[in-house]
Amino acid sequence: MAELQTQNSRLLSLDVFRGITMAAMTLVNNPGDWGHIYAPLEHAAWNGCTPTDLIFPFFVFIVGVSTVFSMENKAADPVNHGKMIWGAARRALWLVLISWGIQLFYHHDPLWWNITHLRFPGVLQRIALVFFICSILYIKCSQKTRDVVLAGSLVGYYMIMTFIPVPDGNPANLNPDTNIGAWLDRTLLTTDHLWKQAVTWDPEGLLGTLPALGTGLFGIRVGSWLKRADKDSAAKVTWLFVYGVTAVVIGLGWDLFFPINKALWTSSFVLYTGGLATIALALCYWLIDVQGHKKGLWFFVVFGVNAILAYVLSGIMQGLIDLIPIADVGNTKWLYKNLIAPHFTPYNASLIRAIIYVAICWLPLYYLYKKKIYIKV
Repeated sequence: MAELQTQNSRLLSLDVFRGITMAAMTLVNNPGDWGHIYAPLEHAAWNGCTPTDLIFPFFVFIVGVSTVFSMENKAADPVNHGKMIWGAARRALWLVLISWGIQLFYHHDPLWWNITHLRFPGVLQRIALVFFICSILYIKCSQKTRDVVLAGSLVGYYMIMTFIPVPDGNPANLNPDTNIGAWLDRTLLTTDHLWKQAVTWDPEGLLGTLPALGTGLFGIRVGSWLKRADKDSAAKVTWLFVYGVTAVVIGLGWDLFFPINKALWTSSFVLYTGGLATIALALCYWLIDVQGHKKGLWFFVVFGVNAILAYVLSGIMQGLIDLIPIADVGNTKWLYKNLIAPHFTPYNASLIRAIIYVAICWLPLYYLYKKKIYIKV
């Protein structure tokens, strides 16, 4: 059994929560056959929320919580603020460059063509923007001000999406192609730089960053509560459960007229997923950091302490394996077709391939974990 190794400043339950989320992302993004996926491992077609739809907002929520744990001590001294903001900007830029680098890794067309058709928005891009803005708000503003910004981002986004007519002549709407967010992305980014599977809109578009900021601020509030020295563990967990359940209930109520929708990152989606993330983290905190149940958690800690590298590996590992010239159709496809698919039902074969891929990505991370090497940007 491996010994749990985390840096002193880290919260073990947060690393476990982050690791579970990262492992889940790797699993759902790498099935053996996209035509055979169990329903919980797929995104909702539009409105609604599946377990897979929770992964991205959980990441953004964790960014907010982690901001408190990494910045609290330095933020107390205004002398550090300028350096901290510059560091946050640098990290945000690196996240964007990493995302674009993963895209370019899979393209074999001339570099100029890839750049002129590069998808500008994306998962890391949204995380980068939210992290940078949340960092400034955490460093420079009080919790009361952050709460006002959180409420304003959710209410403001609701007003924009449901009351402001789209400048191209469409009324305010929540349809994929014709909502005001899709119009803004086409206008500012052009269709050459949007999600290729949709072309006319992007699930990580510009306007959706506004409510995503709310998810990050949600995490900062939770992280600030966990760091309070004047409350015991029982009080912290109780408050977190109440806060989480309340957010879920409000989100479900808002869903009646502003549907829970990941692609639009609706305000109801922020509250619903933020509440669930709070409940999940509170449970992890109580079981792991308070009650001391740590057996078997090292598998997820390996993902959690090197989350950026885990994200990169999950995105490029298949391409790296396929670089070895063995099979004409690609090594990963050949292995799946010949070694996995013939022995299981289509759905189970697809799932088993995804599980194997998670294990393959985990191995180099485990090596670094044993060496106590943590990759940061």
